[in-house]
Amino acid sequence: MGTMIDYLREYGDYTFSEKPLNEVDSLVLSQFAYLKFDGLVPWMGEDAPAVSLEALDAHPDRDKLFADERYREPNMELFREMGKSVRFRSLRVRDYVNEIETEQETQFSAVTCFLDGQTVYVAYRGTDETIVGWKEDFNLAFSEPVPGQLRSVEYLNRAAERFEGSFYVGGHSKGGNFSVYAAMNCKKEVQDRIRKVYSLDGPGFRPEIREGGHYESIAGRVEKIIPHSSLVGMLLESHAEGYTVVESKSFGLLQHNPYTWLVRDGAFVRVKGIYKRQKFMDDALNKWILSLDEGQIHSFVDTLYEVVSASKAVTLMDFTADWKKSMTAVITAAKGLDGETAAMMKKIVVSLFEIAGEHVKEELQEKAAEGRQKWEDGKQRRGDGKERQRRRKGKTYIEAHSDRK
Repeated sequence: MGTMIDYLREYGDYTFSEKPLNEVDSLVLSQFAYLKFDGLVPWMGEDAPAVSLEALDAHPDRDKLFADERYREPNMELFREMGKSVRFRSLRVRDYVNEIETEQETQFSAVTCFLDGQTVYVAYRGTDETIVGWKEDFNLAFSEPVPGQLRSVEYLNRAAERFEGSFYVGGHSKGGNFSVYAAMNCKKEVQDRIRKVYSLDGPGFRPEIREGGHYESIAGRVEKIIPHSSLVGMLLESHAEGYTVVESKSFGLLQHNPYTWLVRDGAFVRVKGIYKRQKFMDDALNKWILSLDEGQIHSFVDTLYEVVSASKAVTLMDFTADWKKSMTAVITAAKGLDGETAAMMKKIVVSLFEIAGEHVKEELQEKAAEGRQKWEDGKQRRGDGKERQRRRKGKTYIEAHSDRK
């Protein structure tokens, strides 16, 4: 078993005509959409040709692609493997959009990928590292569409006008939610051209949002995939039969990281379902969210946002850098809320530290592995030394007895 990086190495020599686009390719492209294409890829509607991977790799500002510190190293590796593979080497991108508007609490980004002469993939970026993007995730709990969802529809309609034929739509995290929302609310002529929609651990929808769109018209083409300890993908998700559960090499909320999803024989490794304990927590959270009225939801989200913003942090990495100070602020702010809301807010903020702690955990594991290896090497050396000593004694004994003969 491996990850999508291993998939690229194993199946990179297949063209899309030999091996059609699949779920792992979708994860590759959805993660590719997290790269910072600002200034490197033509904006939506710009009269300029699509940019190739080779051109991006040769660009003087290439390193700006990997500005997201959460995934910097694995994103660089993903980019390298895509460029080396026959499968993705000819990839071209254009119609890039990246909007972060604090006042409207919107973080929206998308890009259109041309894989070969026939395969097109419209990729929506998930929640980035900005605090604004993180808050918009919680705004999905409102009964009205968030600005990012509305923009996802506009983007899909405009992007589809600029090429012909059928295409795929997809995204990871909030990008998965935007993909489904855009597909069920876009123009009928655009919707008819969609081959499949991938929501990769993307949140669901409030019943009002789902019913207000045309979900049933695309339901058969939606492929929702979540890890077995999913929290994000299970938010506002009520259709148990509507998703596939896959294995991850990590645990808890850290499974939201696409680089932890396991791949075998060109597909994700399936498991029976969400962990029972996680499913119980997810159901409780959804029940709690749906029990709140609009005023209560606004109070919860705004209070949580104020706590995070008070730290002057711009990104989640900034917020989690001084966890003692941040948690003190959370506890202080929670005193003004009712008990249930305060408890839920604390749990959610703790999950942010869980994400940030992934890097620390990995470092500790690496050091532990190095320590074990040193011990094993030392053990081997000690064993070799004893063996040499035993052989010397044996040789001396034989020589001594040979002389007597």
